[in-house]
Amino acid sequence: MTPLREQTRERLRQLHDGLLTRYQHFCSLKLSINMARGVPSAEQLDLSNALLTLSDYRAADGTDCRNYMGQQGLPEARALFAPLLGVPAEQVVVDGNSSLALMHDCIAYALRAGTCDSTTPWGQVEGGIAFLCPSPGYDRHFAICEHFGIRLIPVAMGDDGPDLAEVERWVQDPAVKGMWCVPKYSNPTGAVYSHEVVEALARMPTAAADFRLFWDDAYGSHHLTDDEVEIANISTLCAQHGHPNRALVFASTSKMTFAGAGLALFGSSAANVRWWLGHEALRSVGPDKLNQLRHVRFLKDQQGIKALMRAHRRILTPRFEAVNQVFKEVLGPWAVARWSEPRGGYFISVDGLPGTARRVVELARACGVQMTTAGASFVEGRDPDDKHLRIAPSSPPGDQLALAAQVIATCILLAACEREL
Repeated sequence: MTPLREQTRERLRQLHDGLLTRYQHFCSLKLSINMARGVPSAEQLDLSNALLTLSDYRAADGTDCRNYMGQQGLPEARALFAPLLGVPAEQVVVDGNSSLALMHDCIAYALRAGTCDSTTPWGQVEGGIAFLCPSPGYDRHFAICEHFGIRLIPVAMGDDGPDLAEVERWVQDPAVKGMWCVPKYSNPTGAVYSHEVVEALARMPTAAADFRLFWDDAYGSHHLTDDEVEIANISTLCAQHGHPNRALVFASTSKMTFAGAGLALFGSSAANVRWWLGHEALRSVGPDKLNQLRHVRFLKDQQGIKALMRAHRRILTPRFEAVNQVFKEVLGPWAVARWSEPRGGYFISVDGLPGTARRVVELARACGVQMTTAGASFVEGRDPDDKHLRIAPSSPPGDQLALAAQVIATCILLAACEREL
């Protein structure tokens, strides 16, 4: 079939009118389908229902998990999750249920008092500080910085990670104190940082001695294929290159077990862990150790974690395949969009024609399909080309997913027709 841009005006008008009729049919169905966030489905959550039972409350060392204290987390919980973070168990913190909250607190502590390498609290740096933001990236990372008044510097994101030339140029500015990284199956593109990129981020000289990589490994175990991708260990490489405190590694069980009742994980150098615990002791007298014990009993070991994640994969992979199939059938012949086929994570990243993304989201919303706000994956919510869309296929009921994909694909093609006309 001839690409859309090569169609005659008459043919474009015919196509537009046919698409409009189809779109109006979808609108008449009064749909209510949310594709905006990477939320686990009820079927996925059911995999962990055994967490709802706990036969006793004593940890391996006899700790009564109903009580206070244990700021760093249960020893058996730290040992269980240490391999996911790539640091020894004594350099792991298990606290709360939200890794995003740990990231927020790390920035808050650094702004108020600096890091263990700082000579000046970040909040007292003349002219303010800045973070590097690979884009498209995770909107909630950007929102934390915006909340604290931290300047955001967008960095182009490729299939193997952020543009190193841009990164290495920006870190020569002493005001640049941090960088957001989702190194495996990144949100939203599904990119995987190459060994060369990880090595360069660990090795590069920075003007700020207290520069930090906020290494959000949110999707490290969330594979969608038999190829369970592994990447270089950022903490090991940072230590080898003389920057042992550079990497702050975060993860959680939010998309492994219960999204609202999981465990948040933090791993770093011994100095960074001491720094964090010193500040956290003023904020809390200890985490929910019963929840940590539940997770240890349920997951058991690395094989238990892998078995659970493979069960997730059996649920998720067909959903991604269903959306991909619809996009191939509806969009493929017209050459109006490119989309990712990720090896893991929770999102499909779509690039439509420039100037159409906001219109697509508007059309889909009017039809009852909620999508992530256009531009949300970019600094300040501004996609310079207005072409990027983020699709989250995990949560809609299976019988609605293909229909939602049909609606989105129709809206992409309809917006493209409007642009060409």
